[in-house]
Amino acid sequence: MNKIAIYPGTFDPVTYGHIDLIKRATKIFEHVVVAVAARPQKDTLFSAKERVSLLKAATKSISRVSVETFEGLLVDYVKRKKSCVMIRGLRMISDFEYEFQMALTNRRLSPDIETIYMMTNESYCYLSSKLIKEAALLGADLKNFVPDFVENRLKRRLGRQKK
Repeated sequence: MNKIAIYPGTFDPVTYGHIDLIKRATKIFEHVVVAVAARPQKDTLFSAKERVSLLKAATKSISRVSVETFEGLLVDYVKRKKSCVMIRGLRMISDFEYEFQMALTNRRLSPDIETIYMMTNESYCYLSSKLIKEAALLGADLKNFVPDFVENRLKRRLGRQKK
């Protein structure tokens, strides 16, 4: 039985949806490594170092979780961590096509690594980091979506101080 699960992503920024999935994954696996893509294909608002720092603060009260960055192929990183399981969250049916394509590609690259999908809690199924950044830019109150320290960092970065 595998004891380590890798939860990869951009986490730009971390949301309550991400945190919920991490908490739930620790009920299944002995250890969860939150793997922050250092050089994602998409532009990020926060650097990899900042995203790791925010995630560490967001998960500090969750035992058996570590946060680090990775570069290169995800399947190679999973092997280096001596794991064979990747966790991915599914919010809506629209996520499925992309996630399915990615899982099949990863399986072709490394057949010994499994992708496990976890359904997002219905309270967070509409959340995305992109949506959070757009709402922050417009000055929205984000307390229901992200921890206070994430909201503060977002609004400082975007020039929209929390009032």
